[in-house]
Amino acid sequence: MHNINSNKSISVVIPNYNGAVLLAKNLPSVYAALKHSRLTYEVIISDDASTDDSVAFIKANYPDVVLISNSTNGGFSVNINKGIAAAKHDLVLLLNSDIKLNDDYFESQIKYFEQPDTFGVMGKIIDEATGKVAESCKYPLPSAFKINHFKNIAINPGIEAYSYYLSGANALVSREKLNELGGFNEIFSPFYHEDLDLSLRAWENGWRCYYEPGAVCTHAVSSTIKSHSSKKRIKTISTRNRLLLHYFHLDSSTLYLWRVITFLSLPFKLLAGKAYYVTAYRLYLQKLKVMRTYKATFKQDAIKKGRYVPFVTVKNNIKTKLDEVLNIQTK
Repeated sequence: MHNINSNKSISVVIPNYNGAVLLAKNLPSVYAALKHSRLTYEVIISDDASTDDSVAFIKANYPDVVLISNSTNGGFSVNINKGIAAAKHDLVLLLNSDIKLNDDYFESQIKYFEQPDTFGVMGKIIDEATGKVAESCKYPLPSAFKINHFKNIAINPGIEAYSYYLSGANALVSREKLNELGGFNEIFSPFYHEDLDLSLRAWENGWRCYYEPGAVCTHAVSSTIKSHSSKKRIKTISTRNRLLLHYFHLDSSTLYLWRVITFLSLPFKLLAGKAYYVTAYRLYLQKLKVMRTYKATFKQDAIKKGRYVPFVTVKNNIKTKLDEVLNIQTK
């Protein structure tokens, strides 16, 4: 099926782990939105060694799905990257299994890809439990060191707006650019901060991320991770990944000061009863050599192609553009 207004095609990539119930609930909305768009499409589900009947459910009810059944559990980045590798179409929708799409979800997003420097776009996410907006346009907040310091802001329909990052729950991205970045950084497995990292690498590579309020979906917030991991483990892994995120994207004197302050804070974290933070720091150190190499390779490649934009510049540019949008909305 082809949309008369676009020659784009879509690969929907859904990472799954023990999500049979979620797939049964939400896959019908994915197909409805794809058919409504009249674009050529495929649906890919990468299963991360589920122990429920996810694989059997998919085979019995959705035989057209490209199913990748993994024998070992690799975590989010590893799992979704296998789905990305199988994708064949122009655009890739990175979609959580706990997302339900509105029928017209794709209609307002395709236009962004007419611009050659568009990496991707995300839509508005509604919390299923409350009916309120759970995620929207990501606005970077002022901070000397904190990268994951942002807020969700409302954008009026019809206004083009950058987004600091694209939520991994519902990001529509260019497959070509996604593959050039190497997909998600698997050092962040099993979960958390990989979507922020991916978007920042896109920005630092000279590309742009957008927010489209007309593309609406519903999300059972964080149900996938929280249902399978303890609070302590989530906190520890999230902290480790936050440290890795900062190491990758900070640079020069800012990176040096951040590393000193982080190290000096460790005794105070222990005194405050945050032993998990010290554990996370140790895990961060174990990954540091690999991340250092990854960072050097990325930066050298972006500089060689004449695209590299430092994180500080990226953040300032996004904030400036969004401030302009907010000023227009208040007039």
